[in-house]
Amino acid sequence: MILKIAFKNIITKPLNTFLSVLLLSASIGLISLMIQLKDIVESHFDHSIKDVNLVMGAKGSPLQLILSAVYQMDSPTGNISYATAQKWMKHPFIKKAVPLAYGDNYRGYKIVGSTQDYINLYKAQLEEGHLFEKEFDVVVGSQIAKTLDLKIGSQFEGIHGESAEGEVHHGKPYTVVGVLEPSYTVLDQLIVCSIASVWESHEEHDNEEETHNHSYESHDHAEHDHNDEGHHHHHEEEVKQEREITAVLLQVKNKMAYISLPRFVSENTDMQIASPAIETNRLFSLLGVGVETIAGIAYGIMLIGGISIFIFLFHMIREKRYEFALLRTLGASRIQLFGMVLVQSVVIAIIGFFIGSVLSRLGLYYLISSEENVKLSVENIYQIRIVEESALLLSTLAIAILAAFLPAIKAYRISISKTLAHA
Repeated sequence: MILKIAFKNIITKPLNTFLSVLLLSASIGLISLMIQLKDIVESHFDHSIKDVNLVMGAKGSPLQLILSAVYQMDSPTGNISYATAQKWMKHPFIKKAVPLAYGDNYRGYKIVGSTQDYINLYKAQLEEGHLFEKEFDVVVGSQIAKTLDLKIGSQFEGIHGESAEGEVHHGKPYTVVGVLEPSYTVLDQLIVCSIASVWESHEEHDNEEETHNHSYESHDHAEHDHNDEGHHHHHEEEVKQEREITAVLLQVKNKMAYISLPRFVSENTDMQIASPAIETNRLFSLLGVGVETIAGIAYGIMLIGGISIFIFLFHMIREKRYEFALLRTLGASRIQLFGMVLVQSVVIAIIGFFIGSVLSRLGLYYLISSEENVKLSVENIYQIRIVEESALLLSTLAIAILAAFLPAIKAYRISISKTLAHA
């Protein structure tokens, strides 16, 4: 009977109940979303870093180099000479070197030129087809295959740059020869081909610009001699010989490489070597301030929700003091009245927690699936993080009990004689 009355008391004040539930669910949803996002991003970064010890690329921001080369989340710091990079790729300290070259996309997804070692680095398995063997063969990640409906034999043309609205490379389309199984790494969101494919694609783009510029020069200077043409063709050959790549992922043989290689490369070349572990930790330390700030705001909202519950219960006790006194005359004990008030607060907290958890999942689904946001591969978007969410539930219940404690004491101390005498 006491529980039934508790539920009726909640229903009789729908506006107050709604406000308390709204505040609690908003705070819980925000905190739960932060917990899940933090866990997902850290898991994604850990999976994607795999056995990459160091990254070599153009000088600039080390963090930008890591984000662009390892996580494919930023623009590269620039290109580097393939010939120069090869000398360092063969250094005695280097166990394995995986070159990367990119600059094109297909409908917003990066086309990355590399070797088959890039796919093997993440121990990714083929769902169907085979790895790329010749120019313009591509292997697509599982998420791309699903989103863009790409199958074995599908063909498409690359788009210059990182924007899906860029200039299309007409002429030689890419052909899908393999589709990868989900690996929950950057590979799920990439189109991988040989470096020669990227070079060939950009040579066509550069040749078009050369031809376009040459046509203007021919129009303005009609009397070019044969020696100038010969020099122009010689220049083209030199350009072809000077190949460029974007970055190199490195595995090292010993710890000395972490200390000596970055210094040697920085002092003797126009390249740099950065550590994914160091830069990722620095990134998380920077993000941690923002996450803690948002969490602090969310806990503040939760506290306001607790105050709302307190005000609701306090006014409820004042309005229904005669009913409480009658319950005492009908045999209800002080403890039962105390418990009834606590139950009302706990029920509101549980409803708020449930709604907040659902809202956090919906928000997470939107963030992960939205094309405008960073693309992450998530194994289970609805995974329950028992430790963190249990702690959040206990925090919610603690605030609800504290909010109900004083009103419950007031209900416990109701005097039958005095209350009914003033009825």
